[in-house]
Amino acid sequence: MRWIISIALLLLTGCADMGYYWHNASGHLEVMNKRVDIDDMLADEQLDAGLRERLQLVQEIRRFSIKRLDLPANGSYLSYVELDRPYVVQNIFAAPEFSTRLYRWCYPVIGCASYRGYYDEARMLAYSDDLKSRGLEVYIGAVSAYSTLGWFDDPLLSSFVNWPEYRLAGLLFHELTHQKVYIDNDTTFNESLASAVQQVGTELWLQSRQQSDQLDQLMRWSRYRDEVIALISSTRGQLAGIYASDVEDADKRERKSRTFAGARDAHAGIAAKHGITGGYTRWFAGELNNAKIGSVAAYNSLMPAFINMIRAYGLDFAPFYEYVEDLGNLEKSARDGCLQAWSRNSGFAGADCPDVKTTVATVF
Repeated sequence: MRWIISIALLLLTGCADMGYYWHNASGHLEVMNKRVDIDDMLADEQLDAGLRERLQLVQEIRRFSIKRLDLPANGSYLSYVELDRPYVVQNIFAAPEFSTRLYRWCYPVIGCASYRGYYDEARMLAYSDDLKSRGLEVYIGAVSAYSTLGWFDDPLLSSFVNWPEYRLAGLLFHELTHQKVYIDNDTTFNESLASAVQQVGTELWLQSRQQSDQLDQLMRWSRYRDEVIALISSTRGQLAGIYASDVEDADKRERKSRTFAGARDAHAGIAAKHGITGGYTRWFAGELNNAKIGSVAAYNSLMPAFINMIRAYGLDFAPFYEYVEDLGNLEKSARDGCLQAWSRNSGFAGADCPDVKTTVATVF
């Protein structure tokens, strides 16, 4: 969300899409201007008891993130914003009728992305109609939280403050990891790293509080999520095969419809197996199209590699981050080779990897 810098550049270049960028900057700053210091809120005797409990929980999670996970000790999540909706921003995804390859938008400074974010719903719907008029399929996804990567002190939002404890803690650990280590132009690296710290950090958090019930929920949710992501990836592969075939368009549409129906049935089975009543249930119940399927990327594919690193470092996060920084400085091909080696083996980094810190040797 480096919109402020983008706007400065656009003012100089006279970009024709200035209205969109200005709307995003204004929307973000409006959220930031609503921040209220959590300590000030807790000092108010009239504060709702339920909200007080959640704010105090976030303060505990935040202290844990600094002391145990060595995440940034900055101003993020020390303030609160009450939104007037259950999300902070909405993202548009678009794809052709016979492809799951997402349409991409490119921006100054922040680069290219397969989505376009909106704070203003009317503006978003107008653009959605324009995309549909061009023959594209559109999916609009609500976003509960995002990270500004340290450009701002990210606030706690009403859109996620009441999530179950394991999901709330996990979200904070995930977003703070992006502030700790972030490699330009490598989304899979960044998301896999953040998801690994989220997974291990949440386990440690729940263990520290002896929350065995929440830990069970976390494990069940993780298994469910992994199977759903695999299902969506498999569905995307099936669709790609259909679209690449030589059959008539009408036949492609019929096979496409059957594929989506099969995905819905498969998800119902996965949810029932893991006892999940929420999750992706509404997502699958709604209209399925290429843009929606394409919006769920397998960005966590390298998470096992980072989890193996964390375990190898004996759950000592400071030297782990140092190693990850060294890894991030490698050329992309060497970096990917190292990560594949770590994915296969928790006790051997591989020839492409940076030198492992000496403290790890005692753990192997």
